[in-house]
Amino acid sequence: MSTPTALIGIAILSCLMSVAVLGSLLQAQIPGIRHWCVASGLVAVTATLILLRRSDTVETGASALLVVASLLALQGFRRFFHLRPSSMWEYGALGAILPGLVYWTYVSPHVDARVAVISGFLAYVRFVIGWVVQRYRPAGRPKYSYHFVSVAAVLGAVVHAVRCIAYGLGLAHETTFLEATPINVAFLGMVILTLPCLSIGMVMLAHDRLAERMERLATIDDLTGVLGRRAFIARAEALFGQAKTAKSKLSIAILDIDNFKGINDRYGHAVGDRVLAHVASTISGETRQTDVLGRIGGEEFALLLPLTGKEDAARLTNRLRAIVAASVSHAPASDVVCTLSAGVDEFGACDTLVSVMARADAALYAAKANGRNCVMLAGSSQDRRDEPTEATASNQS
Repeated sequence: MSTPTALIGIAILSCLMSVAVLGSLLQAQIPGIRHWCVASGLVAVTATLILLRRSDTVETGASALLVVASLLALQGFRRFFHLRPSSMWEYGALGAILPGLVYWTYVSPHVDARVAVISGFLAYVRFVIGWVVQRYRPAGRPKYSYHFVSVAAVLGAVVHAVRCIAYGLGLAHETTFLEATPINVAFLGMVILTLPCLSIGMVMLAHDRLAERMERLATIDDLTGVLGRRAFIARAEALFGQAKTAKSKLSIAILDIDNFKGINDRYGHAVGDRVLAHVASTISGETRQTDVLGRIGGEEFALLLPLTGKEDAARLTNRLRAIVAASVSHAPASDVVCTLSAGVDEFGACDTLVSVMARADAALYAAKANGRNCVMLAGSSQDRRDEPTEATASNQS
């Protein structure tokens, strides 16, 4: 068995393993997976055709499949990062390469020209893959898998670029396709080495996307898009610890949708869900970048306000209450207007998260008892009520 044959056999096994692993992830509906799977399959078919039969027709077909597979792989990476799959000039280049392969095979046989053109296109594809992965790597995710893919792609690009230059300038020469010359074996070996690394990298990115989904499910409330209770409590504990260390202010507001059960009973639970999402979206759009919003109960939300005393927190919360009261949640049957009641308190040096939330919750119940649609500020001796503004009252009448 010749060295090129052995290397091509390794490439086939690598691609088949990639197809098997990536195929198992198709149901996860990760963008780009289908393109990667098809690209790996086409490379496996390409290598198999070359091994089974050496003829001009097979070599031309295999070369064309390799070029198409490389573009599919690039499209997969772009789709993975939610980018446009390909530019028009890439399709134009593909349309020029394919007739060129036919010309240099049947009309004016020139193996070196075919090798140079194919290697040049593959070098471009690998460079772009490396750039896309680094440029659009999601913030906050582990960097290792993205760096791994970028390095593997760029190394492969360098090999293909050097091969393109060597054959394009006549520094290397082949009389037959994949001739077992020392330089060709070296190039082929380096290409085969980077191919499994890129395939493994695809799987690593897919698993990172799955891990990101699982983490999101564990932290984000699916209905409202804000933090769930467990994630909010963890974030509150962390911010409280930071506030203690820095001796800075931190306040919390607990907000509850008034008469939410009545909304469900009158309009149905589907409309109730829309109201929850609408309230969460409205509050999120009006909070500061440093504030933290979470859904801690059925229709109950909590808002952390860093570097904010309870007086300012009450004013900010009352502003949110007025905005929600003036807004409308659109439903199929009729539009729904809802209001909020809220309790506000500030963290003290000797407090715990439980004690502060308990005081804010008590202030919330006081707001409910005082007619709803208001903000109550928890105090040392008595709760204080922030009344609705005249503008809000006129909107409700």
